[in-house]
Amino acid sequence: VNFNPKLHYVSEWWKQLYGESEGKENKGIFPASVDFSTDLHSMGQWIQEGERTIYETVISVEKTQYSLQVPSDEANELGTQLAHVDGGVPNMRIVIPALNEESIGGLLYFFEIACGISGYILGVNPFNQPGVEAYKKNMFALLNKPGYEEESKAIQARL
Repeated sequence: VNFNPKLHYVSEWWKQLYGESEGKENKGIFPASVDFSTDLHSMGQWIQEGERTIYETVISVEKTQYSLQVPSDEANELGTQLAHVDGGVPNMRIVIPALNEESIGGLLYFFEIACGISGYILGVNPFNQPGVEAYKKNMFALLNKPGYEEESKAIQARL
């Protein structure tokens, strides 16, 4: 979860990191991300009262480059997080000091280390991607890419 639109693509990167690193052998978390306040009513409702299969991580920025006065913004972020905690959602908050290269780099590094450790705890290799390789091999076979002649014959026989 983030409350800053500039973190949208960090969230997209995070989904790829965890999906590709842990999503194998019928294991791994289902990585999803939401941009509040855009997704607050739709996904916020689900997070607060839906199925308990998630752990919410909120990324907050302590000091932004520009300031836009919205009287209830900070209260909305805290109010949302408190409502989710009160709803029984496991929750943590990560605060980065600013939206700059050092803070974003540190955040990415934190998630990379956490993902590697998490993958090993789950008993999967977080540094391979057998599912990705499988669909790439099928795609190359369907496109008759040179070097995939045998796979092409095998996949055509299945169709």
